[in-house]
Amino acid sequence: MKAKSEIQPDPISLKITDQIFGMLNRIPYIAFYANTRGWAFILCWSHRITGLILVLFVWFHLSTLSALSIPGVYDAKMAFFSSPLVVFCEWLLAIPVIFHAVNGGRLMLFEIYGYRDDTAMIRWLGVVSAAYVCLMAVFMLLGNQSASPVFFWLTVFVMAVMGGYAFVARIWRLGHSQFWKFQRASGAFLLVMIPAHFLFMHLNPAVGKDSAVIIARMQNFFVKMVDLAMVLAVVYHGGYGLFSVGRDYIVSRRLQVLMAVLVAVVMILSAWIGLKPILTI
Repeated sequence: MKAKSEIQPDPISLKITDQIFGMLNRIPYIAFYANTRGWAFILCWSHRITGLILVLFVWFHLSTLSALSIPGVYDAKMAFFSSPLVVFCEWLLAIPVIFHAVNGGRLMLFEIYGYRDDTAMIRWLGVVSAAYVCLMAVFMLLGNQSASPVFFWLTVFVMAVMGGYAFVARIWRLGHSQFWKFQRASGAFLLVMIPAHFLFMHLNPAVGKDSAVIIARMQNFFVKMVDLAMVLAVVYHGGYGLFSVGRDYIVSRRLQVLMAVLVAVVMILSAWIGLKPILTI
């Protein structure tokens, strides 16, 4: 048996990764920092940028769902969102979603378990992200799939809770703040839930477009609990992420406090916008 350091990486994953990084190295700005600061630096900033993109998307998504109180208005919005350009942008959104999720998993492996094989982790980050984006494209092009919401979310939710619990059990005795621990725990939960949510939306095309189908699905008690858990986890994870990024660049203690208050207000408002249709439907 070969020693761990002698195990050769899978040639298919190497080829895919080489192609991805070859394309990225043609972008001058990325190539400069990759060569001078390393890919770990690029991934760190990419994680923050995709996080900001997803925070904006979550706000937009929750605001759109609030229109379910008037089904006709929601259906009119969905008719616009069904245009080819918007559908293409929706597919592009899968890129920051899966990147942020998988790279978050890479960071958690390093922070909590001390695993740091940057070459292997970056390779698998590229492979998993590419595979997920291609799978999303297939589902969106087919557009005729159907999956049971209860069965799908029961399977996914159990996996997410088990993974989150295993992660929390590992970090709970660390000396970090409770806010940090909940942020990492919510990340472990969302690592499974959010990519699954995007897949589910395109396994069942009508689920995100037809107000009657959405309302019927949300009236199921278990699905309602899943939606509540996702909204709370997403809002907290995104809010703490915004606070962490701001704290790295704001030196003044007063400005840090002001930023924390503003982020808290945005979190509470976002949670209310997201929870209201779930609780009232």
